[in-house]
Amino acid sequence: MADDAPAESLQVSDELEAEFERALQYHLTDEDLERAKLLIGIDTASRQRELYSVATPDAIRNWALGVGDDNPLYTDEEYGPATRWGTQIGHGTMMGHVKTPMLGDPVPDEIKQQTKGMFRGVHVFVSGGTWDWFRPLRPGDRLYSFSGEESLEVKKSEFAGRSSVQVARSVVINQYGEPLGVYRILRVLTERKEARTRGKYAEIEAAHYTDDDYERIDAIYESEQPRGAEKRYWEDVTVGDQLPPMVKGPLTVTEIIAFHAGGYGFVPYGLRSSRVGYKNRRRIAPFYIKNEQGVWDVAQRLHWDSQWAKAIGNPLAYDYGVLRQSWFYHHVSDWAGDDAFIEKMSDSIRKFNYQGDTQFLSGEVVGKRDEDGRHLVDLKLSMVSQRDVETAYGTATVSLPSREAGLPPMPPAPVDLQRQSAAMFARHNELKAQGRSGR
Repeated sequence: MADDAPAESLQVSDELEAEFERALQYHLTDEDLERAKLLIGIDTASRQRELYSVATPDAIRNWALGVGDDNPLYTDEEYGPATRWGTQIGHGTMMGHVKTPMLGDPVPDEIKQQTKGMFRGVHVFVSGGTWDWFRPLRPGDRLYSFSGEESLEVKKSEFAGRSSVQVARSVVINQYGEPLGVYRILRVLTERKEARTRGKYAEIEAAHYTDDDYERIDAIYESEQPRGAEKRYWEDVTVGDQLPPMVKGPLTVTEIIAFHAGGYGFVPYGLRSSRVGYKNRRRIAPFYIKNEQGVWDVAQRLHWDSQWAKAIGNPLAYDYGVLRQSWFYHHVSDWAGDDAFIEKMSDSIRKFNYQGDTQFLSGEVVGKRDEDGRHLVDLKLSMVSQRDVETAYGTATVSLPSREAGLPPMPPAPVDLQRQSAAMFARHNELKAQGRSGR
């Protein structure tokens, strides 16, 4: 794949320059960093409502299709009943993005006042995350979550100078108060102005494709398929085994739209239109920056608007970290088959995936073990762009069926997590009985 198209500089049109300058004035201050530490260890119920609050069959299907996965285990209501699950099930990554407002006790007033308005106008990147899953997502599951900050670290970034790395933990529970999974998100907070000034990625050129390039891409697409009902037995797996190749892209605005249509990206800030968009702009004015026509639009548009992406030091619009996390899940799921259960997955997003970029996925078995009656396999995962640059890497742990022991049991949730989940859900029901509202 040739990168011989003219490079786009970070210079924007005259009409946008003044608006960008106003948007770039926010700073990552010592005061905000100290205030943020006050929130570490405080868990609160999420009052957000995602695009989907219940994992309906349609929602489950659309999430899978939005990340490019047509596995019938996720997309076909008629296929699931014949599997070990007895029903269609959802992508594990979807659990973090189905949400019903949950009632609970707020952050103490004193801390709330001290942390109000933190990191105003500072840019946030999802740089990676980890998942621990205990149960599959089933049609009809109404999901709630509670979350809190686990840690905060200040470090130097090649892209944006000083940055803050925050890890937040989110616990997902179902309509019975049972924990389904724990999602830890690594977020990097940077100053838009500093990133643009440094311009580390300013010389990256847009990808250009020939027919030969597409022959390579299409050949991989043609070879891909989910393992499906054919069991992958633990005894047949050997350390050093390679996962079949997978490809994603080239990335287009259409692909970003499909991901949003699948249910991602609507909270906490919100993609809204017309009057609802106006109300949202009044609520969080710094999230809106005028475009070249003088029209207010969301800062989030850097995922599809290259002009705005330039304002934070990127030559082109780029994808979401959660999208690449979902691609890793797709790769592992295709390899593992219907009867396996993906227990853990982690990812680290190291480089941007720009509009027009293609990601080539690979994986390797690096370990296998028997743990508490579960036959586990450890995987190492990687994504490499058409520039031969690794843009993301990760790990996964999969529980496989055994020829001797049969189907893999579900991993137990930690006892303290079960107790906390039950207590948070009981408080939700108590407040609901008192007539409280989730909004």
